Amino acid sequence: MRRREFIALLGSAAASRPLGARAERPLERILYFTYSAGYRHDVLPLSKAILIQLGKDSGVFEVTATEDTSEFSTENLERYAAVMFYTTGELPMSGAQKAALLNFVRSGGGFLGVHSATDTFYTWPDYLDLIGGYFNGHPWHQAVTIEVVDRGNPLVGFLGNSFRFEDEIYQISDFDYRGSRVVLRLDPSSVDLGKTGVHQRFYGWPLAWTRSYGQGRVFYTALGHATSAWQDTRYQRILTNAILWSMRRSPQGSDMLPREGGTEAPRPR
Repeated sequence: MRRREFIALLGSAAASRPLGARAERPLERILYFTYSAGYRHDVLPLSKAILIQLGKDSGVFEVTATEDTSEFSTENLERYAAVMFYTTGELPMSGAQKAALLNFVRSGGGFLGVHSATDTFYTWPDYLDLIGGYFNGHPWHQAVTIEVVDRGNPLVGFLGNSFRFEDEIYQISDFDYRGSRVVLRLDPSSVDLGKTGVHQRFYGWPLAWTRSYGQGRVFYTALGHATSAWQDTRYQRILTNAILWSMRRSPQGSDMLPREGGTEAPRPR
């Protein structure tokens, strides 16, 4: 090989390395926290397996599930792009751990709450400011019609105008309707409003919303009690989109998950 050809070959190899490095971008890390200080949901093990699989399928993030409150330190949280709660009750977090969580989100970290994340920290007002509302009973556990409030929102736009879904349906009190952007809401015509325990409020029954906390992005959905909910590919796609959004990444295309609802949970690899 001539010297000139050898130099050209070395140059082309060097030029290709940055492209390869960019293609191998490290995965973002998501902390999935499932400590139950109150009612413990049977679906938690399945939810962990599904979220881990969704992360693998996305090629963008990986999920670490824990019930260890020691993860909530400023140093530890620096390793994560977002934190997701599926929790209940007054969690045994110290003042320093609570402050670390709030500072993480204020500084631009993502926070996501699933189902009973609103049944958490009733005695900590700052948590209400973070998540935007509290659980206030679940009078219905049935198939309902859910309205897609904002068809233009990439988190839920793939669902159409409305869809049928079976799950335990939460009511929300203390809802910060001014600071929250509702994306999914119960269609009240699909349930019995005369049932015991129903609380009618002017903002209706929000079932998913987004909000800001400092520089951070917050997402919450009241859905996710039933096994069938977690096995539904529509719900899986909502969660994947929300995780990506919380990290300021665009929701992935329709080829990521089937548009229609499914019945099989992804199998951990």
